[in-house]
Amino acid sequence: MRLKLIIAVFIGLTCHSVFAHQQKMATTTVSFNHRVANIEVMHKFYLHDAEHAVKELFAPSADILNSKATQNSFAEYVQAQFAIETDDSKKLPLKFVGLELDGKYIWVYQETAIPNQVTELSISNGALQELWPSQLNLVNIEGKGKLQSLLFNDSDQWLNVSLLE
Repeated sequence: MRLKLIIAVFIGLTCHSVFAHQQKMATTTVSFNHRVANIEVMHKFYLHDAEHAVKELFAPSADILNSKATQNSFAEYVQAQFAIETDDSKKLPLKFVGLELDGKYIWVYQETAIPNQVTELSISNGALQELWPSQLNLVNIEGKGKLQSLLFNDSDQWLNVSLLE
Protein backbone atom coordinates (compact mmCIF):
# COMPACT_ATOMS: atom_id res chain seq x y z
CA MET A 1 0.00 0.00 0.00
CA ARG A 2 2.81 2.43 0.92
CA LEU A 3 4.56 1.67 -2.39
CA LYS A 4 1.37 2.53 -4.31
CA LEU A 5 1.18 5.84 -2.45
CA ILE A 6 4.81 6.62 -3.25
CA ILE A 7 4.27 5.81 -6.93
CA ALA A 8 1.09 7.94 -7.04
CA VAL A 9 2.87 10.88 -5.41
CA PHE A 10 5.83 10.54 -7.79
CA ILE A 11 3.60 10.42 -10.87
CA GLY A 12 1.57 13.37 -9.62
CA LEU A 13 4.68 15.43 -8.99
CA THR A 14 6.22 14.49 -12.31
CA CYS A 15 3.07 15.45 -14.22
CA HIS A 16 2.82 18.75 -12.39
CA SER A 17 6.50 19.70 -12.24
CA VAL A 18 5.64 23.19 -13.48
CA PHE A 19 3.82 23.68 -10.17
CA ALA A 20 6.50 21.99 -8.02
CA HIS A 21 6.73 24.95 -5.67
CA GLN A 22 3.07 24.38 -4.75
CA GLN A 23 3.68 20.79 -3.63
CA LYS A 24 6.00 20.74 -0.64
CA MET A 25 8.35 17.78 -1.06
CA ALA A 26 11.96 16.95 -0.32
CA THR A 27 13.98 13.91 -1.29
CA THR A 28 16.70 12.22 0.72
CA THR A 29 18.91 9.43 -0.57
CA VAL A 30 20.55 7.07 1.92
CA SER A 31 23.25 5.30 -0.06
CA PHE A 32 25.43 2.44 1.14
CA ASN A 33 28.84 3.09 -0.44
CA HIS A 34 30.68 -0.17 0.20
CA ARG A 35 33.80 1.07 -1.59
CA VAL A 36 34.49 3.55 1.23
CA ALA A 37 32.44 1.71 3.91
CA ASN A 38 30.15 4.72 4.47
CA ILE A 39 26.48 5.48 4.38
CA GLU A 40 26.11 8.70 2.41
CA VAL A 41 23.03 10.84 3.02
CA MET A 42 21.99 13.44 0.45
CA HIS A 43 19.06 15.75 1.25
CA LYS A 44 17.56 17.68 -1.69
CA PHE A 45 15.16 20.56 -1.13
CA TYR A 46 13.61 22.93 -3.61
CA LEU A 47 15.43 26.21 -3.14
CA HIS A 48 12.09 28.01 -3.41
CA ASP A 49 10.81 26.07 -0.37
CA ALA A 50 14.04 26.66 1.55
CA GLU A 51 13.84 30.41 0.83
CA HIS A 52 10.41 30.59 2.43
CA ALA A 53 11.33 28.23 5.26
CA VAL A 54 14.36 30.19 6.48
CA LYS A 55 12.26 33.34 6.76
CA GLU A 56 9.85 31.49 9.06
CA LEU A 57 12.46 29.39 10.90
CA PHE A 58 15.13 32.03 11.50
CA ALA A 59 14.19 35.61 10.61
CA PRO A 60 12.16 37.50 7.99
CA SER A 61 15.43 38.89 6.63
CA ALA A 62 17.11 35.46 6.25
CA ASP A 63 18.65 35.07 2.78
CA ILE A 64 19.56 31.54 1.77
CA LEU A 65 20.77 32.62 -1.68
CA ASN A 66 23.39 35.13 -0.56
CA SER A 67 24.19 34.34 3.06
CA LYS A 68 26.54 31.48 3.98
CA ALA A 69 25.36 31.85 7.58
CA THR A 70 21.74 31.25 6.54
CA GLN A 71 22.78 28.32 4.36
CA ASN A 72 24.66 26.78 7.29
CA SER A 73 21.72 27.40 9.63
CA PHE A 74 19.43 25.62 7.17
CA ALA A 75 21.88 22.70 6.96
CA GLU A 76 21.97 22.49 10.77
CA TYR A 77 18.18 22.52 10.86
CA VAL A 78 17.98 19.68 8.29
CA GLN A 79 20.48 17.61 10.28
CA ALA A 80 18.48 18.10 13.49
CA GLN A 81 15.32 16.87 11.74
CA PHE A 82 16.86 13.67 10.34
CA ALA A 83 18.08 10.56 12.14
CA ILE A 84 18.90 6.93 11.46
CA GLU A 85 18.89 4.11 14.01
CA THR A 86 20.06 0.55 13.56
CA ASP A 87 18.01 -2.53 14.38
CA ASP A 88 19.43 -2.48 17.94
CA SER A 89 18.13 1.11 18.44
CA LYS A 90 21.56 2.72 18.22
CA LYS A 91 21.49 6.15 16.62
CA LEU A 92 24.03 6.47 13.82
CA PRO A 93 26.39 9.45 14.30
CA LEU A 94 25.84 11.37 11.08
CA LYS A 95 28.64 13.78 10.24
CA PHE A 96 28.01 16.95 8.23
CA VAL A 97 29.93 16.85 4.95
CA GLY A 98 28.72 20.03 3.28
CA LEU A 99 26.01 21.78 1.33
CA GLU A 100 25.59 23.24 -2.12
CA LEU A 101 23.21 25.37 -4.10
CA ASP A 102 22.56 23.68 -7.42
CA GLY A 103 20.12 25.41 -9.75
CA LYS A 104 16.68 25.17 -8.19
CA TYR A 105 17.87 22.92 -5.33
CA ILE A 106 19.81 23.10 -2.10
CA TRP A 107 21.65 19.93 -1.12
CA VAL A 108 22.78 18.98 2.39
CA TYR A 109 25.27 16.10 2.72
CA GLN A 110 25.98 13.79 5.66
CA GLU A 111 27.80 10.50 6.16
CA THR A 112 28.56 7.80 8.70
CA ALA A 113 30.35 4.47 8.76
CA ILE A 114 28.34 1.44 7.73
CA PRO A 115 27.56 -0.46 10.95
CA ASN A 116 28.44 -4.14 11.21
CA GLN A 117 25.71 -6.60 10.30
CA VAL A 118 22.87 -4.12 10.04
CA THR A 119 19.63 -5.77 8.89
CA GLU A 120 17.14 -2.97 9.50
CA LEU A 121 17.09 0.80 9.74
CA SER A 122 14.65 3.11 11.47
CA ILE A 123 14.60 6.57 9.92
CA SER A 124 13.08 9.85 11.05
CA ASN A 125 12.71 12.80 8.69
CA GLY A 126 10.52 15.69 9.83
CA ALA A 127 12.16 18.55 7.93
CA LEU A 128 9.75 21.43 7.21
CA GLN A 129 6.72 19.50 8.44
CA GLU A 130 6.18 21.83 11.40
CA LEU A 131 5.91 24.68 8.89
CA TRP A 132 3.77 22.95 6.30
CA PRO A 133 1.63 19.95 7.30
CA SER A 134 1.42 19.01 3.60
CA GLN A 135 5.24 18.60 3.41
CA LEU A 136 6.22 15.13 2.18
CA ASN A 137 9.73 13.78 2.69
CA LEU A 138 10.71 10.90 0.46
CA VAL A 139 13.69 8.80 1.59
CA ASN A 140 15.27 6.37 -0.88
CA ILE A 141 17.58 3.66 0.49
CA GLU A 142 20.00 2.18 -2.04
CA GLY A 143 23.12 0.03 -2.17
CA LYS A 144 21.99 -2.60 0.36
CA GLY A 145 19.57 -4.96 -1.33
CA LYS A 146 16.87 -3.62 -3.58
CA LEU A 147 16.03 0.08 -3.78
CA GLN A 148 13.47 0.93 -1.12
CA SER A 149 11.55 4.10 -0.35
CA LEU A 150 9.89 5.60 2.70
CA LEU A 151 7.44 8.48 2.50
CA PHE A 152 7.08 10.70 5.56
CA ASN A 153 4.02 12.85 6.10
CA ASP A 154 3.39 15.08 9.10
CA SER A 155 2.11 12.17 11.23
CA ASP A 156 5.15 9.91 10.71
CA GLN A 157 7.88 10.02 13.36
CA TRP A 158 9.89 6.88 12.54
CA LEU A 159 9.60 4.44 9.63
CA ASN A 160 11.46 1.14 9.27
CA VAL A 161 13.11 -0.57 6.35
CA SER A 162 14.44 -4.13 6.23
CA LEU A 163 17.81 -4.56 4.55
CA LEU A 164 17.59 -8.34 4.26
CA GLU A 165 17.71 -9.58 0.70
